[in-house]
Amino acid sequence: MCGIVGYIGAQNAYPILIKALKRLEYRGYDSAGVALISDNQQLNVYKTKGKVSDLEVFAAQKDISGTIGIAHTRWATHGEPCQANAHPHYSESENLAIIHNGIIENYAVLKEKLQEKGYTFKSSTDTEVLVQLIEYIKVSHNLDLLTSVQLALHEVIGAYAIAILNRNNPDEIIVARKSSPLVIGIGKDEYFIASDATPIVEYTDKVVYLEDGEIAVIHRGQELKIVTQDNIAVNPTINTIELNLGQLEKGGYPHFMLKEIFEQPDCIHDCMRGRINIEGTDIALSAIIDHKEKLLHAKRFIIVACGTSWHAALIGKYLIEKFCRFPVEVEYASEFRYRNPVINPGDVVIAISQSGETADTLAAVEEAKNKGAFIYGICNAVGSSIPRATHTGSYIHVGPEIGVASTKAFTGQVTVLTMLALTLAREKNSIGNEEFRQVVHELSTIPEKMKKVLEKNDSIANLSQIFTYAHNFIYLGRGFNYPVALEGALKLKEISYIHAEGYPAAEMKHGPIALIDTEMPVVVVATHNNQYEKIISNIQEIKARKGKVIALVTEGDTTIKNIADFCIELPKTIPCLDPLITTIPLQLLAYHIAICKGKDVDQPRNLAKSVTVE
Repeated sequence: MCGIVGYIGAQNAYPILIKALKRLEYRGYDSAGVALISDNQQLNVYKTKGKVSDLEVFAAQKDISGTIGIAHTRWATHGEPCQANAHPHYSESENLAIIHNGIIENYAVLKEKLQEKGYTFKSSTDTEVLVQLIEYIKVSHNLDLLTSVQLALHEVIGAYAIAILNRNNPDEIIVARKSSPLVIGIGKDEYFIASDATPIVEYTDKVVYLEDGEIAVIHRGQELKIVTQDNIAVNPTINTIELNLGQLEKGGYPHFMLKEIFEQPDCIHDCMRGRINIEGTDIALSAIIDHKEKLLHAKRFIIVACGTSWHAALIGKYLIEKFCRFPVEVEYASEFRYRNPVINPGDVVIAISQSGETADTLAAVEEAKNKGAFIYGICNAVGSSIPRATHTGSYIHVGPEIGVASTKAFTGQVTVLTMLALTLAREKNSIGNEEFRQVVHELSTIPEKMKKVLEKNDSIANLSQIFTYAHNFIYLGRGFNYPVALEGALKLKEISYIHAEGYPAAEMKHGPIALIDTEMPVVVVATHNNQYEKIISNIQEIKARKGKVIALVTEGDTTIKNIADFCIELPKTIPCLDPLITTIPLQLLAYHIAICKGKDVDQPRNLAKSVTVE
């Protein structure tokens, strides 16, 4: 979950590395550092606790010359955030410097062996162990750096994306990956290294995605060389990326999160473009058409995901079961991968991940593949690991999501799951033509209805000021809106640090009702559907105990408006599409409460955007 970058070419490396780190800061912001081989052949490492801006201040009076360098922004795993634990890490001789994203699981054993050989350590990180191991192998066997890296990685258990500088070779960077993302940008007589493509798009659209077990030797003025750990040559595949630089800027918004909330109408339109026809009467998902037989003859569907994607998966379960009549299970990928799940060749596993790099979800994919399941990926990041590991899938096409708390990726995932369920249902003949056309047409109108919800931003901002006092929140929903309640609670927790829990509304009487008092705000997703009367009863039970109710209601509602303390009116849609509308005001509510409390909404404490380690 750290961000790593590198550069080698004719330009000054430092400003390129700093700008790249800022683009990757959503991946980690406990500490930051840079290593440069200077014009006078010194290997200089500058690092500090805090954000990239703190690193800039720290390095302001230092020698930042050089046309080769690596840099890192950290999300702590081994060792607390501090200057000593920040990357890059020197080797004992300070001839080598390394940056690392991932976890070396057997670092303690390796560290003990190195200490017995006289090596000393300045940090409590697993990363320093790796660079010391590489140097030990290099020096003790008089080997070149590439061979030393290959031998060292054979001893390593864990996940990594690494980049290494050698003071004695100022024209070369060596990088390697296993279970952590790494991309190499190819410019004109220059190379760029990054955890993902966002820092590279400014300089080149040509990239190579390093695969697991591969090591790249990036040498100034030479073609890219890629080999395996066993020194088998690999022919690089050069990909063309399509990213708009403007998508990586705030565009006048105070925070990426708010920008991304407001981008949702356009993002969902882009997600549906080319899949729903102009008339809004038909859907075509190529992945379904191309693999129809596998999908139609599935014995069951299993959806694996983490965090916000898991909430989207729950909605996907409801959609597939409703329209397709397949049994669907939803699993936390982190549990699925370790409990020896029962998977058969007739099963279809849907893996959902915004980044396409979520470590637990990727491991769940491999587990399911090994047991013969057919794997369908739903991701946002083109070229990421999960799409490359699955048999087929669909991108959500919502553009880069920089804010750590996922917003547009969630609605994009739900939109793709809706189109998947409808397409599959039509192929299975489990949905009538009239119902199919009704749902497809209504789905095509969702972007315009989202715009109407966003018009309520100011009133939600005013409402949020009332609830900055709260230490706890309860979110309630039924049916398709139960996962929305879970997602709304998660957003509030992530960015405001207010404890919040989501429940099915009917479960309130089975425990949570004991918490209701005058100090407990309760958010109820109460749009008009076939469970509307039951939601009214739930609200009355809360009010009888003097709870404060914030209700999301359908435009024109009068009954709940007369009961609840506060109401947010939303455009009417059909129940299965409710989550695409009801999610947005909960995103805005969480955002504005966090802003009122003075929190950093784009980079909340202890969180990183992409969980690429366990």
